[in-house]
Amino acid sequence: MTNSYDGFEDRLEKIDTKHAKMARGYKGTIDRDGLIVFRPVRRRAGVPVKAIVVLLIGFFVFKGMVMAHTGASIYEERVAALKNGTLIEQVGAFAMQPDPVTVGVATQLGHIFN
Repeated sequence: MTNSYDGFEDRLEKIDTKHAKMARGYKGTIDRDGLIVFRPVRRRAGVPVKAIVVLLIGFFVFKGMVMAHTGASIYEERVAALKNGTLIEQVGAFAMQPDPVTVGVATQLGHIFN
């Protein structure tokens, strides 16, 4: 009697686990014998690459806009002032330092601002 009850508890646990997985999404398929079977859909973990690329492009455009608006010399002075600040300011100075992409964007946007 206890062996059949333990087996019943195991089956209930498997059903609960599958139900929890299917609550996040499922897909129905038809087997060869015509039985409709629903299986949980696996979710992809992580951040989409497209979002990272859009974020990086936006960051470089932002840096280029700031550089085009303030001018290259003033921009470099402000970044140099950040390098002498706190740890967070130093990290910001590292991220905001001029690079070829930023200079190129600033050159293109400089025509719009002037």
